[in-house]
Amino acid sequence: MIPETVILYLFVAASLLAVVANRLRIPYTVALVLGGLLLGTLHLFPAPVLTHDLLFSIFLPGLVFESAYHLSASALWRDRLAIFGLAVPGVLVSMVVTAFVFLWTSRYLPDLTVVSMPLGVALVFGAAVAATDPISVVAIFRELQAPQRLTFLVESESLLNDGTAIVFFTLFLAIAVGKPVTASALTVEFLAVVGGGALLGTIFGWLSSEVIKRVNDGMVEITFTILAAYGSFLVAMQLGYSGVISTVVAGLICGNYGAKKGMSPSVRLAVNTFWEYIGFALNSLIFLLVGLTIRLPDLLRIWPLVVAAYVAITLARGAVIYSMGALLSRSRARLPWSWNFVLIWGGIRGALSMVLALSLPQHFPFREMLINLVFGVVLLTILIQGLSISPVARALGVLSRRHLPADFEMQRMRLTLAQMGIQEIDRLRHEGVRDPQALDALTAHYSQESEDAKDRLSNLDIADEDRFRADFSRLYRRLLTMQKQRLLDARQESLIGHENFERLTADIDAGLLEVETNIDGVIERLLLPDQETLEKKSP
Repeated sequence: MIPETVILYLFVAASLLAVVANRLRIPYTVALVLGGLLLGTLHLFPAPVLTHDLLFSIFLPGLVFESAYHLSASALWRDRLAIFGLAVPGVLVSMVVTAFVFLWTSRYLPDLTVVSMPLGVALVFGAAVAATDPISVVAIFRELQAPQRLTFLVESESLLNDGTAIVFFTLFLAIAVGKPVTASALTVEFLAVVGGGALLGTIFGWLSSEVIKRVNDGMVEITFTILAAYGSFLVAMQLGYSGVISTVVAGLICGNYGAKKGMSPSVRLAVNTFWEYIGFALNSLIFLLVGLTIRLPDLLRIWPLVVAAYVAITLARGAVIYSMGALLSRSRARLPWSWNFVLIWGGIRGALSMVLALSLPQHFPFREMLINLVFGVVLLTILIQGLSISPVARALGVLSRRHLPADFEMQRMRLTLAQMGIQEIDRLRHEGVRDPQALDALTAHYSQESEDAKDRLSNLDIADEDRFRADFSRLYRRLLTMQKQRLLDARQESLIGHENFERLTADIDAGLLEVETNIDGVIERLLLPDQETLEKKSP
């Protein structure tokens, strides 16, 4: 069977599984993995094997760039302490804790073959399962309108810890095979690999953005974003630097500089749509291949060790998340304690862990066992955590149990667009150069659209408290964002000094964080003066 036919079958399977996932109300990625397991068991067609070259040449650059392109650089800087803490020292601590906990728990299992596993090999295992892949978690959070900051933390941490996990995996692999490595040499090597990747990503992102600013052709601009994504990754890998970090930086620059400064609104929409589809297509294929690559009989033979490995990575992530939460508790970047467990449970592992395990040298000690352990951990995190993250977040109060009807946002936006159309027609009418009959016809059309949207909104059963809470949080966030942009403009125009700029920016960032983490407290605090005034006026 030719490869093109296999890819076509995979897309057909992904489409059918999307329908099934929607009907059964389960995460799409979980459905893909289960579908892949079923297809692998039935052997309906020979599927491509998930290899290191396939992931690093096709999937990873596109997935990383798509996520980084849509990230806000200002939000990344605002939460830099939490994100970089989790992505660099947090990953290292997670690897070490995973290795020690796994070695300790495995000693109490019937299968004692792992007792003799050296610490270096256990560290390689810890590095392989360190990177998180919370695609299904982010999709659930966006659908259920989770706090934007929580969704952003989960996505951005995963994006960066992919790069650090690969670097640490390479370094620990060198230690495990007996290469003499000192702590100082490890540090220098890590900084060189990450720093070199960031530098190359900056170059590719800046060059692509400058070209985008100078052309006005949507197809060319899309092409240069593709070159930035895959060129930064492949060149960095060829030179021995971090391809993931390189692509992350290139994506951030293209999304926050190239798109905003050089793309027209229509081209920007086209580029966003293109990369959203690329992300969807690559994710669909990769999770199907995850399911097709896993062999359940091999996992069942060592299931006690798989469970021990799963417990180890869960405890390690818990130690990292709660430690980071404690360190940030006295800073402006503090996280609500209810978010900590959600961040732990959202640490799903994916294809990167499996490919790192498959990339182990053929004669590496315990290679087959490590591969099966990593595959088992990936499967358990996807099935257990992927299926339960939504009820867990609801139980902890992170996801609100009250939601505005889905049609509310649609009809309100239709009303807004119709009113914008009427305002634009009025402006054109005052110019006196347009055909009056055409303007009258369009006015009648948009007036009818506006009335229909108003009627549908009035028929929706929405509690006043829910409407107020939703509007208040969105409007307050919008106003704070506008204030921050005005502050940035004032700084560029030299209307405010550096110290005052930093102080006011910190106050606005604190307000944005409070909106995301404690909107009920904000509402209570801002409404309290009015309540006190009413009480004083009452006899």
